[in-house]
Amino acid sequence: MATRAKPRRRNVKHKVMKGDRVRVIRGNFRDMEGTVLRVLKDEDRVVIEGVNMRKRHTRPSQANPEGGIITFEAPIHISNVMLMDAAAGEASRVRMRIEEDGTKERIAVKGGNPIPRPQ
Repeated sequence: MATRAKPRRRNVKHKVMKGDRVRVIRGNFRDMEGTVLRVLKDEDRVVIEGVNMRKRHTRPSQANPEGGIITFEAPIHISNVMLMDAAAGEASRVRMRIEEDGTKERIAVKGGNPIPRPQ
């Protein structure tokens, strides 16, 4: 059996973090909003709460004695989501601004409002 080659990792910085509010802009889940649960950096994917729900049938095990159908969120590509600007209430591209003291701040392109880091 042939193994798949590991994809080359390009030096990409993602502006989406765990806890951010995002809107899906492409695909079957377009216009859905949710909170980012996980960011999979190596795969360029994010898991969003309530988006891309999948079902898996599991047989009984020690961890799950009943087995049954488990519903979970599957990851989607990070290019298909856009950060929400809380002040404007709409999705926006994001730009980085570096302050004089060296700290970085995310700025919404549409409104120019800073996007705070999630807690």
